[in-house]
Amino acid sequence: MNLTGVTWRKSTYSGGQGECLEIADGLPTRSPVLVRDSKRPDGPYLLFSALAWGAFVENVKVGVVVGPSAPPGRP
Repeated sequence: MNLTGVTWRKSTYSGGQGECLEIADGLPTRSPVLVRDSKRPDGPYLLFSALAWGAFVENVKVGVVVGPSAPPGRP
């Protein structure tokens, strides 16, 4: 995949803890969503369909997907 012109951005919720994902901006419409680990900018990236990424983001927003700091008993 040609990544010319792509810029990577972190979530504004990242908080600077060093455990961030970065999303690629600047890809053509209908391209997969590229995600990488901010600690490894030269490392590999994952590709998600726009539909799969959108579903993930919506699940995070409603609390279905939570981070490691979630209270015990939460998914």
